[in-house]
Amino acid sequence: MSTPDAAPAPAAPATAPAGPLVAVVTGASSGLGEAAARRLAREPGARIVLVARREERLSALAASLPVTTTWVAADLTDDDAPARVRDHVRAEHGLPTLLVNNAGAGFRARFGSETNGGWENVRRTMAINFDAVVRLTEALLPDLRAAAPSSIVNVSSTAARVSRPGTGAYSASKAALALWTDALRIEEAVHGVHVGNVLPGFVPTEGFPQTELVNSRLGKRLLGTPEGVAEAIVEAGLGRKPERYTPKVYGIAAALRYAAPALTRRVMGTDAAKAMTTKTVSDD
Repeated sequence: MSTPDAAPAPAAPATAPAGPLVAVVTGASSGLGEAAARRLAREPGARIVLVARREERLSALAASLPVTTTWVAADLTDDDAPARVRDHVRAEHGLPTLLVNNAGAGFRARFGSETNGGWENVRRTMAINFDAVVRLTEALLPDLRAAAPSSIVNVSSTAARVSRPGTGAYSASKAALALWTDALRIEEAVHGVHVGNVLPGFVPTEGFPQTELVNSRLGKRLLGTPEGVAEAIVEAGLGRKPERYTPKVYGIAAALRYAAPALTRRVMGTDAAKAMTTKTVSDD
């Protein structure tokens, strides 16, 4: 079953979830969000709310899932987007039990670049990767508390722990998200809302094709899969795990940042590290 966003008027607060799992997944039109939606749809009694900008993609995905699925076509940086998502969930599904904050973007640029770097690049990256997540979480948090035990999963990145040339804005946004997640986990535990953090490494998707690594014999060994990230999201959300790296080997790279910071800085300044600054669709 699939229906679009059909609740233009503000919905009254719900009193209960319409099923054992009401999952809101952002960035659901492709890549990690689509994989997460497909994985969550395998859970018994699941109801899914897809959120992204491309309505035709959301409609097609909803029609392909074997569970009750609705969608909200929205740019999460718009002022009214959080309220639209909240009201849609209330009207169609009652209370949410899981929020997956996956939507994001990356714009590769060195800060001193006169064409696409500087503060403007930091601003637009933070607006999507951090501000939009905080605003949507704020809108849904009262309902998630009311539905407790419930969960929030924020999809950060291994780049939150280790940065590279040209990815400063992206790493800063994901580091902000990861550390905010850590604080929110402690704050919301008393309310029965678990907050998990998923930190993917290099994973080829439509938005992050990782072409440089896909075409490299050595680089291929570093790649994860959208399905692996989706499983990590389930572990962090339904399994209530605090943190998951995917592939798990990326946890070693993150640990080295703290265990051997001088070595990490030297490695990140090498030509090999520069080769790992892959282009994204947002760069085109």
